[in-house]
Amino acid sequence: MDMVNVPKEEYEKLRMRANIDVDLLKQLMSSFKDIKEGKVRRVK
Repeated sequence: MDMVNVPKEEYEKLRMRANIDVDLLKQLMSSFKDIKEGKVRRVK
């Protein structure tokens, strides 16, 4: 396993982005499930 040193500030930014991406992915998967099950309606 390779080791890389990064400043703590950069590490925190990367961690925050990773958490946001996971949350976004969960929301998208939930939305696709709703669409597939017909639980959406068109709004004009």
